[in-house]
Amino acid sequence: MILIIGAEASGKREFAKGLGYAEKDFADAALDEKRVVYNVQNIVFDDPDRVEALYNELIKKDVVICNEVGSGIIPVDRKTRLGREAAGRLCVLLAKKADAVVRMVCGIPNIIKGEL
Repeated sequence: MILIIGAEASGKREFAKGLGYAEKDFADAALDEKRVVYNVQNIVFDDPDRVEALYNELIKKDVVICNEVGSGIIPVDRKTRLGREAAGRLCVLLAKKADAVVRMVCGIPNIIKGEL
């Protein structure tokens, strides 16, 4: 599994397409039969208590794409804070299991674990 992280609109999906995946391979914040799932943070924010179950499903995917949500001002809203923390914890777990971890910055991939 390849984990791709980065800020909103940092080129994560385009990078995944460059790995040979087509638009039909992508699922938007949904766990289905598709090989690539993006907007994982949205799944986590919907139910922050599901991290373990999500992890078990996501490690079966070819590519997992998640926005970095842990920077900036700490949200006042408790549910948002819990979602942000859960998304970070999920990414830590996924990064440990991933064959490669790529952080996208301004469309530039930085491979921080493994090889592609």
